[in-house]
Amino acid sequence: MLPKTHTEIKSLIEKKKDCQGLSLTGQTQLLGISRSSWYYRPRQMDSLTLDLMNRIDKIYTQCPFYGSRKITAQLRKEGCPVNRKRIQRLMRILDIQALHPKPNLSRPDKQHLIYPYLLKGLVINRPNQVWGIDITYIRLKNTWLYLTAILDWFSRFVLAWELSDTPETGFCCQTLKKALNINIPDIHNSDQGSQATANEYLKILKAYPNIQISMDGKGRAFDNIFIERLWRTIKYEEVYLKDYSSPKEARQNLNNYLNFYNHKRLHQSLGYQTPAEVYFKN
Repeated sequence: MLPKTHTEIKSLIEKKKDCQGLSLTGQTQLLGISRSSWYYRPRQMDSLTLDLMNRIDKIYTQCPFYGSRKITAQLRKEGCPVNRKRIQRLMRILDIQALHPKPNLSRPDKQHLIYPYLLKGLVINRPNQVWGIDITYIRLKNTWLYLTAILDWFSRFVLAWELSDTPETGFCCQTLKKALNINIPDIHNSDQGSQATANEYLKILKAYPNIQISMDGKGRAFDNIFIERLWRTIKYEEVYLKDYSSPKEARQNLNNYLNFYNHKRLHQSLGYQTPAEVYFKN
């Protein structure tokens, strides 16, 4: 008898890393459910470490140009006796690094294909001219999740977003597919992180021959500033004001906020219009 309910389907998923050679993403795809809807409990971290990660996230959100040295110094100034190696390790877990030009700004898989940067000198003056994607850390009461979003650079409209318990390629692919159901961009821009350079992700983009693929290179650290501003807005206006106790609660609240952001929140840079008004104007 085939499983009928979502719960019954999820009960079939093997939680181990390897089930007949299939990852969790592969298993969820075969069963026809969203990978981001399947949450396992990550290795438990002590409350002090989680608190430290949250403090790092707040400092980085306020000062995204701070690297591990300055974040360590700031934490020590606040009375937290930490060493830089620990901060570096936690920043890797958070998948963040300072926004300033430096060697190896992004660390793609060496086997992944890298595309040239196409936005130098480009005047962005209409919706769907350039889309950008990025990932950020979202704190929960006892753990954390990763949020990815695709943003239209001209209108600041969030076309699609997803949550996951790991910064894997699968949930980025789901986000891209959702965005492409709305419209098609002229240029898709990303950093050189492993998610956006993975063959699985690029295969989706290559299915649309009119989409040009652009990737930030060395010295282009501030070119994703629009989506960095989005993360800062979401965290200060939503995440930091609440204490999500579960992935379900985080998803519901973020869904409500992003609907507000797209359709009701006025943007001074958009002439006090909403992103949706600008995006769907033409």
